Amino acid sequence: MRLAYNQAPDLGYWWLDKYIDFNDEQTPRVRDAITSWFRWNRSTQLPDYARWLDKLAGDLQQPVTAAQVCRWTDEVESRMFVGLDQALPALAETALSLKPEQLKHIEKRYAKVNDDYADDYLQPDPQDRVKATMKRTMERAEMLYGDLDDAQTAQVKRAMAASPFDPELWLAERKARQQDVLQTLRRLLAERPPQAQVQAALRAIAERVQHSPRENFRSYQEKLTRYNCEFGAQLHNTTSAVQRQYAAKKLKGWAGDFHALAADAGR
Repeated sequence: MRLAYNQAPDLGYWWLDKYIDFNDEQTPRVRDAITSWFRWNRSTQLPDYARWLDKLAGDLQQPVTAAQVCRWTDEVESRMFVGLDQALPALAETALSLKPEQLKHIEKRYAKVNDDYADDYLQPDPQDRVKATMKRTMERAEMLYGDLDDAQTAQVKRAMAASPFDPELWLAERKARQQDVLQTLRRLLAERPPQAQVQAALRAIAERVQHSPRENFRSYQEKLTRYNCEFGAQLHNTTSAVQRQYAAKKLKGWAGDFHALAADAGR
């Protein structure tokens, strides 16, 4: 965790550059903005992340409810919006510096990541889709709890077969969100409103991601979230003391890394 976090400013720049293809004038400004954001995050947010993980490690030693699982998800999302709000001034400045060819570059990048998504989630055979979902879910569960036993593996298999997850609907929503981003950027570049309005427009994109303006997807997302929270709680409640201790050790290890990284900020 510490190594990955220390490399995050460079990784964040490279990730953004794949989408935008920054020019020579933009590059130093973007790098400085990313470095500044991580400096803020390290000194002001990591202690909170660490405390949250420590508490979660304790909570996972007991049975949990679906409501708890959903609440934890909400708590993560709220922290993401805190990070977004801190980044908005730099994002707004960058958005207004974009060139027409960079918008085309973003569009091409979207097409590529959509193709990658289709390869991973839209296998022609429905059974292959279930198997792929099963594999991803097992990997996530075992990252937290360690090896699952046969009964738990069977439980995951049943849950994934019954899951309301719809990769085709999700891809359609993903494409709609991408068009929302592109249309917003084009409008901002054409109108060039004051910084505050640019920031508000960019934050509104994130709010539409969290709460889709499309009723069919919003209903689906609510249904899927409820299902996943129920599944997460049910799977956790089958775990042994050894598996829960494994989870606590994992979470406390991450918390310790965050504490150490935050301490480094003051040196």
